[in-house]
Amino acid sequence: MVDDALLFAQAALVVESGSPTAIADAAEEARAKKHAFEMNKLSKRLHREVGQAITDFNMIEDGDKVMVCMSGGKDSYGMLDILMNLQKRAPIQFEIIAVNLDQKQPGFPEHVLPEYLTKVGVPFRIEEQDTYSVVKKVIPEGKTTCSLCSRLRRGILYRVATEVGATKIALGHHRDDILQTMFMNMFFGSTLKGMPPKLVTDNGEHVVIRPMAYCREKDLATYAEHRAFPIIPCNLCGSQEGLQRQQMREMINEWDKKFPGRVDNMFTALSNIVPSHLMDRKLYPFETIKATGTPVKGGDIAFDEDEGCGDPSDGLPAETKVSLSTISIRKAT
Repeated sequence: MVDDALLFAQAALVVESGSPTAIADAAEEARAKKHAFEMNKLSKRLHREVGQAITDFNMIEDGDKVMVCMSGGKDSYGMLDILMNLQKRAPIQFEIIAVNLDQKQPGFPEHVLPEYLTKVGVPFRIEEQDTYSVVKKVIPEGKTTCSLCSRLRRGILYRVATEVGATKIALGHHRDDILQTMFMNMFFGSTLKGMPPKLVTDNGEHVVIRPMAYCREKDLATYAEHRAFPIIPCNLCGSQEGLQRQQMREMINEWDKKFPGRVDNMFTALSNIVPSHLMDRKLYPFETIKATGTPVKGGDIAFDEDEGCGDPSDGLPAETKVSLSTISIRKAT
């Protein structure tokens, strides 16, 4: 494994030569090797996570035509890059077509995406629709434009998917987006709802997939920098202050720094739902349950082993070390 020790080892070898230039060259070469090693490891991790998500949720099937939605941001570039690589060695055959919606934002560099997509050799379509003017006309100055912009963009992309014959619509949302959405729905919508890795569109005509559901945003940012994608910033909504999603992002990032492992646990929890231990009567028949005299798996005993008060110092659950069977309970008099 290439590590920092190599820098000192190689530098030490050339110190004896008495050449400062040789020392600097050796150190630079070692740094380059370490960077290459780390980027190769990152690439393998991202490809593995995308492949695992596709497999877990059966996102792409043999014969599919996947419409990869390209915004020009780091996430969509990363998604296209990884899907194209997986396409070459996948055990199934599927097509990819990249689609970008040019919303006619002032200063939008129209040439960037066509040039990049031509360079990498992927079929693409640029759909030009002036949603920018519509959003600016309808939404008062200073108000959040995300909701209307998203609805307009979604409708256009669904139409384009039909026109190009796409069987799947791939969006570039990642793990952090999913968690942020869950907390937004809890805090502002009173709903325990996240962002599914796979869904059927509102009109019932398309299947939307999120191949990067398992990927961390910071990994995608590093990958984008390494691959030198020509990133296009979103000036319509990305610069607005105080967005709810930004608040969620900052909260989750702070937790990740203070309590390593907490964010991983929260994401894993999305795949370990226990309806009987929530309060939604549509998901569990609370009104009709009765005592049967037979032990029920996952009843109230479930809390005895995995629920602790938590340790405020690290934010992780504390282990329950006392069993009810060991406690002597005195009869009330």
